[in-house]
Amino acid sequence: MKKLSLLLITTLVFCAGAVQAQQTQKKLKKIVVNHFFSCPLDELLDTLALNYQVRIVFERAPLHEMDVVEHFFEEPLKDVIAKVCDENSLHYWIESTGTIYILQNTDDLARLQKMNKLALQAANTGIKAKEIEAPKAKPKHFLVNVNGRVIDQQTGESLPSASVKIRGTDLSTMTNSDGYFTLFRVPSDTSVVEVSYTGFQTDYFRLSSEKLNSPLICGLFPSLNSLNEVTITGKKSGVMNTDSRQVGVLQLSPANLDKLPTMGDKDILRAFQLMPGVAGTNESSSGAYVRGGTPDQNLVVLDGFTIYQVDHLYGFFSAFNASAVKDVQMYKGGFTSKYGGRLSSVTEINGKEGNKNETNIGTDLSLLSASGYLETPLSDKSTLLLAVRRSYQGPFYNKIFNQFNQTSTTQSGAPGGGFGGRGGGFGGGGFANQITPSSYFYDFDAKYTYNISQKDKVSWSLYTGTDKTDNSRDLGLPSFLSSGSSGISIVDYTKYGNLGSSIKWFRQWNKKLYSNNYITYSSYFNDRNRSSSGFSQIDTNGIAHTLSNGTLETNNLKDVGYKSEWEWTASNKYKLLFGGFANYKKIDYEYTQNDTGKLINQHNNAMLAGVYTELAIDPNNKFHIQPGLRASYFGPTSKPYFEPRLSASYNLTDKITFKGATGQFYQFENQVIRQDVLGGNRNFWVLSNNSNIPVSQARHFILGASYENDGFLFSVEGYYKTLDGLTQYTVQQTRPAGAGGGGFMSFNQNQTQTVEEKFYEGTGRTKGIELLVQKKLGRYTGWVSYTLANAQNKFSAYGDNYYDADQDVRHEFKSINMYHYQRWNFAATFLFSTGHPYTAPLSTYTVKTVDGNAITYINLSDKNAERLPAYHRLDLSASYDLLKIDGKKVGSIGFSLFNVYNHVNSWYREYQLQNNQVITTNVNYLGFTPNLTLSLRWK
Repeated sequence: MKKLSLLLITTLVFCAGAVQAQQTQKKLKKIVVNHFFSCPLDELLDTLALNYQVRIVFERAPLHEMDVVEHFFEEPLKDVIAKVCDENSLHYWIESTGTIYILQNTDDLARLQKMNKLALQAANTGIKAKEIEAPKAKPKHFLVNVNGRVIDQQTGESLPSASVKIRGTDLSTMTNSDGYFTLFRVPSDTSVVEVSYTGFQTDYFRLSSEKLNSPLICGLFPSLNSLNEVTITGKKSGVMNTDSRQVGVLQLSPANLDKLPTMGDKDILRAFQLMPGVAGTNESSSGAYVRGGTPDQNLVVLDGFTIYQVDHLYGFFSAFNASAVKDVQMYKGGFTSKYGGRLSSVTEINGKEGNKNETNIGTDLSLLSASGYLETPLSDKSTLLLAVRRSYQGPFYNKIFNQFNQTSTTQSGAPGGGFGGRGGGFGGGGFANQITPSSYFYDFDAKYTYNISQKDKVSWSLYTGTDKTDNSRDLGLPSFLSSGSSGISIVDYTKYGNLGSSIKWFRQWNKKLYSNNYITYSSYFNDRNRSSSGFSQIDTNGIAHTLSNGTLETNNLKDVGYKSEWEWTASNKYKLLFGGFANYKKIDYEYTQNDTGKLINQHNNAMLAGVYTELAIDPNNKFHIQPGLRASYFGPTSKPYFEPRLSASYNLTDKITFKGATGQFYQFENQVIRQDVLGGNRNFWVLSNNSNIPVSQARHFILGASYENDGFLFSVEGYYKTLDGLTQYTVQQTRPAGAGGGGFMSFNQNQTQTVEEKFYEGTGRTKGIELLVQKKLGRYTGWVSYTLANAQNKFSAYGDNYYDADQDVRHEFKSINMYHYQRWNFAATFLFSTGHPYTAPLSTYTVKTVDGNAITYINLSDKNAERLPAYHRLDLSASYDLLKIDGKKVGSIGFSLFNVYNHVNSWYREYQLQNNQVITTNVNYLGFTPNLTLSLRWK
């Protein structure tokens, strides 16, 4: 059996706990080596450990076979270790305790740590080596209050939601969004603070009477990119984590996103789609369909300001560059009273502040996009982060979208005739065409941070992004339908984007009180030009008339606001959150048809202001309860709105937790759907008013339970939501005819086409149950989830009964599998869900009016009575980590296969009317798509 040398063990015992990682780093640079070595590598390391009092751990047998003949002259000890490791294809790694490990493979670390521990115990006749330095003096103060901050030791970045506890007690807490924490009644001023955070080495900090006078700065070192059981302690591990004390909270580590299969960039929002309760089959949207909700019902906040459009490139990318993001949390329901204005969920994104110690440059390249970032200290008190990303359509991009160029046509009904009374089913009607969107996007992030003092910090954050999509195409038609026309030319051009910014002032008033004050600005625009020409209509005299029509839509939103957020920690059992906010919102929507002028010209604005308060109560280490209240005043309705909230959790044992939440939520701006069976649905933002657009509201009821140990998590969570004041929008002709079938649309070539806007008010309900089994440790990790759900709406325009909502997914199964081997990370993801519902044309017929004109009608199915085929796909990926000699990750090379078995998944279906025939355009999601990515980091 391979073992450690006795000389090394003796050296380790002598030095155990005497040197911490930061001191070791300085020591390696300061010590100068003057020595000639001609010996095996293990003997060289023994000599260095003994002469310079450093702890070095390695496996003797393989290193004994490696010979070193080298004369080191005035060389730093760090360069000596790096050189001999480089020459022998080894890595070294410095643990937070200061121990240096020599590794042949990164996965050797776990075994060497265990061997080191056993060797130390044996050498000390059963007495464990100290993990931290002993107190320098006897305690002078008892039951003291401790406040501090947890940071990344290498960059100086604050670490939010880090776990902080006092060793040997039940005292524990989590850091806030700025990395600060406070603990009360700590036993003495020599107690030990234990700090842990995902992706970092757990570390221990000995208190002293001197340290009580100022905040305790707890700097953590990144963990080695190895097995989870090495790098993670406690219950937070892996790419995606849950918080057992909060209801429906998902936490994401952007640094680990390259372990998941992706179509392009590392995507923070698409990663959430792999968890239960968040629909994972909407390739056309990075927005979150959370528990039957729609993306507009999800509040997305970046550094305090709202992002209204979270999609890039038809939803294949999210709007956020992972290189600029530090931390992400999603609240799937029952969220805190700190947040409001949305019915379904909240996604909170904290941007990186920038490296405070050194300049860091990186880039991510793939076959679909390129991005780069820079973070650098500008002075001792300020930092800057810049990040930019752009997609491109190169030869490979075009090749993988060639499937959209496939065109096929199938006829239903005789030439010139209609569907008749039998009504064509959706799958057999019309002429199918597939299309290739031509598009690109870019986004840019900037953040400047200035530390005024130890208690005050100001930061300025900026985000901007734009998409341009050209979905234009020509529809080729058979001669018996075209009536002399070669086909239909469709122009479909869309441009949309976001601009957001915030100025944030953080202040620590004392050990108990913190505040964040924001001035925010958000804007969103969406312009679409959709027109068609070249098709003909045959009148009663048999004469063909060439027709053309089109629409131009613009939607603009501006949001200027101020908010103040306060956190007062009264004791270990009570924490009070409170604050206020005020926003001015302005939304414009214009609709123009056939160049006849603006048929719809909406310009609305509103003031929204309010306050919130919430109390977090922890009477003991088992029970947590969080009651809250949010009160808002909305100008257009001149009414107050009160939103009580309540969430609670109970730890039956240290492994079994029960939790629940309820609350009321209001939304004052909505992205309504304009139903258009022929041209495809359109979404646009509108403000609630006091007439035809109500303030929408929802009530959440959530119950769940989980069992969690060090290796596995078993979770079940059920929910029920009621929704009121939902809004749906249609554009209709000013002379609608009577009803027929499940609904109809009419066309008259001699009529002047004018439109009338109609808003419909409805209600909704969603319910579901989510099951999750997650394996957290070992070479193989991942999770399996199943969701059974139902989302329904009821609008009087469609009848008195509830019908399945557009976003309804009855069954959804997800299997996420990740395997780690040394520097390799393999992943396989399988998704399955039932298809989305839709409304389909059933038949057409023509009626002559008394004035001799002909009007063609389309009978529609009942609202959302049809369903698209089931969705399923398999994604695979492999990535290889690029490491420096000291074990630091400097990049990775990744290869992914999206939709491996090339299953055709339907996105949506469009229709065009041509001579009593319905031309069906099937727009499908991506088929088999390979991708190659390269990530590099320079310092």
